[in-house]
Amino acid sequence: MAENPTQNIHEYLAEFEDIPGTRVYTAQRARRGYWINQFAMSMMKPENRERFKKDERAYLDEWDISEEGKQALLRRDYNALLDLGGNVYYLSKLFSADGIPFAEACSTMTDMTWPEYRQMMLDGGRKPEGNRSIRENLAAAAAAAQKN
Repeated sequence: MAENPTQNIHEYLAEFEDIPGTRVYTAQRARRGYWINQFAMSMMKPENRERFKKDERAYLDEWDISEEGKQALLRRDYNALLDLGGNVYYLSKLFSADGIPFAEACSTMTDMTWPEYRQMMLDGGRKPEGNRSIRENLAAAAAAAQKN
């Protein structure tokens, strides 16, 4: 049973924001990224991919996407797109349209090159140490700084 069964859902969801490098796809993110995701899904049709590749900006201007979102799409800034409510599985349609394998696109969301990311995944993924809590990492860094 949950430790606090009456915990506010917003407090509960906020806890996920403490996981380094992780964006939990919540209803709020889904609402924010609706048009980004609709655009990405349009990449499933060859005629839309062709139109997009011919003039990316013109095609994006047909969608009700914020300027910030359009710029992130043009830069292929997947971390920004995730922050704006993009869903990685919808965005994979854009990876595919660009001819980039899913795992290689994911490597662009890290501080690793594609070969480094691939090897890390082959070796079993990221180690949990240092990847559990942003707050704990900041507290540890502050404590270390005070010792010096």
